[in-house]
Amino acid sequence: MGCVLEQTVEDCENMREIQEKIEKLRRELLYHAKRYYVEDAPEISDYEYDMMYAELLRLEGEHPEFFDPSSPTQRVGGAPLEKFEKVVHTVRMDSLSDVFSFEELREFLERVLQSVPSPLYSVEPKIDGLSVSLRYENGVFVQGATRGDGEVGEDVTQNLRTILSIPMKLPEPLTLTVRGEVYMPRLVFEKLNRAREATGQALLANPRNAAAGSLRQLDPKIAAERKLDVFIFNFQEGSLYTDGRAPTSHAETLDRLFELGFHTLEHRITTGDADEILSHITHIGEIRDELAYDIDGMVIKIDSLDTRTLLGEGTNTPKWAVAYKFPPEQKQTRLEDITVAVGRTGVLTPTAVLSPVRLAGTTVSRATLHNLEFIREKDIRIGDIVTVQKAGDIIPAVVKSHKELRGEDVREFSMPSHCPSCGEPVFYDADEGAATRCTNNRCPAQIARAIEHFASKNAMNIEGLGPQLVEALLEDGLIEDAADLYTLDVARVAKIDRMGEKSAKNLIEAIENSKGAGLERLIFALGIRNVGEVAGAALAARFGTLEALQSATVEELCSIPDFGEITALCVVNFFSHPQNTELCRRLSAAGLVTASTAKPTEDFFGGLTFVLTGTLPTMTRDEAEALIRAAGGKAVGSVSKKTSFVVAGEAAGSKLVKAQALGVPVIDEARLLRMIHDKTAEVKG
Repeated sequence: MGCVLEQTVEDCENMREIQEKIEKLRRELLYHAKRYYVEDAPEISDYEYDMMYAELLRLEGEHPEFFDPSSPTQRVGGAPLEKFEKVVHTVRMDSLSDVFSFEELREFLERVLQSVPSPLYSVEPKIDGLSVSLRYENGVFVQGATRGDGEVGEDVTQNLRTILSIPMKLPEPLTLTVRGEVYMPRLVFEKLNRAREATGQALLANPRNAAAGSLRQLDPKIAAERKLDVFIFNFQEGSLYTDGRAPTSHAETLDRLFELGFHTLEHRITTGDADEILSHITHIGEIRDELAYDIDGMVIKIDSLDTRTLLGEGTNTPKWAVAYKFPPEQKQTRLEDITVAVGRTGVLTPTAVLSPVRLAGTTVSRATLHNLEFIREKDIRIGDIVTVQKAGDIIPAVVKSHKELRGEDVREFSMPSHCPSCGEPVFYDADEGAATRCTNNRCPAQIARAIEHFASKNAMNIEGLGPQLVEALLEDGLIEDAADLYTLDVARVAKIDRMGEKSAKNLIEAIENSKGAGLERLIFALGIRNVGEVAGAALAARFGTLEALQSATVEELCSIPDFGEITALCVVNFFSHPQNTELCRRLSAAGLVTASTAKPTEDFFGGLTFVLTGTLPTMTRDEAEALIRAAGGKAVGSVSKKTSFVVAGEAAGSKLVKAQALGVPVIDEARLLRMIHDKTAEVKG
């Protein structure tokens, strides 16, 4: 920085000292951040770091002429985005072929041996998170993007800047791209869920979903609060050395990236011995519960970069690597008690109360037991030692009861004869999946659950209206059913304990916005037994208005494709009750959209069924499902042999695994859009 004529030499010296102090603080903060977040070897206390950070923040505020976008203070900034821009990857971000047994893994190793004598492999944990690319120009972090479909992802640079283990500036002016996996540490995930539970919000299913959702927040301040981390696992392209020399092995690239300040993979080995590979996988599988982050398998990849080129790429996956997926984690624990909850349709559901056990990334203390028939079939008793696992690594389930470990203090469970919520008699409904059901339509538990369902994301999407707030509104006499939500005002809601005027305004705004959710969402929100999102959309398309649907006959309903008699009877029975037709009248009077605004659909996907899984690169699942339905197809929630296509995005889970096992075609978002585009062009042509 040069001095202008008006400035004295003394002024210039002072400015140079300030600039030097700012630059020194930046260097020291970057150094200590690396020691803390990358090397796990801090040299100073958190307090000392915070004081240095505060001093830098003050000096930069007083001297904006020394602004540097790579400063540690610039990690969180900028206004919330309206949307994420697309990024075309210069190096395709492929996924890996999965193997599920040591036999399949040995087959892969033997195939490689046919082409490569004495190959070396890198064996490393498969982090359960969201894959991203990081691009640096002249040593400065300039862009980060999600994997997307491998060719096109989303620009999430602002959110990636909030991850403290990602260096904003490298110690050398290198231009390169690396690939990593963003994850949420387990302790952070558990703290986040405790905070959500305290405010009545729905709990997040697992750290992987939490990380994916956090990274796709349009407001970087929210992403910063989630305290995400990242492991760098691959060098994509560019220069690792200032002299231009090229690395020869994967291990060399990771060692070099660690030198440059990246948080690289832990617990990796390089070996050519098949038994050692299997032994290392077994060892990591045994200690995975002790790690600070979730892993769902191990990656086995050729270490030599030249050998990778020799083996080449498959259609969608490289031929030089596979991912070994761990089987579902199972743990034994004691079943302390069985409680019974009443759902929105009156079904009584038994739930196992377990001694807390760590399972697939979270602490599990409850698991569904479905119904009395399930309990009897597995001979589950209170006090038993049981084996639990998570279905799809998400839903806790009791797998078996260990009768050989059964003590004398166990006792059998029986369903209550009266509803635990309202005290009315219950009955066993053998025609509805062996369900025990409350006979009282005005049961408080049913009303609360019905309103929660009405407000849920896939129904009317009233953000902020969680179970605790619903209970408070009912207890205070402010509502008796869903229609009463539209009579609330800020003043009355603000008086509820721990609400306040700002929260009340947000809730009333969300309720007002829900009026335009549309007929198909409204039908689903009504909570008609056996009518899910797909059936709601079919009813909206067939009848066009809520009024017309209320007059539908069983015969008319059964004329809808795949609409069975049982569901048709449920619809007719629902609208035969005066309280339900009165509810619909009041909802219409409140200004809710009760007529379909959907445009006539093309029947491109007539007869085809789609299942969506994972995070799509440019659309939400709701948007993708709407496109599928608009093209005449069906979007359902589970994979079966009858599924036509599975649309897989980033962090796809058990649905993808099941599709591969059943041989169901798997496509990405880009392929789905091309299918629609090609059919549209065909019709227009």
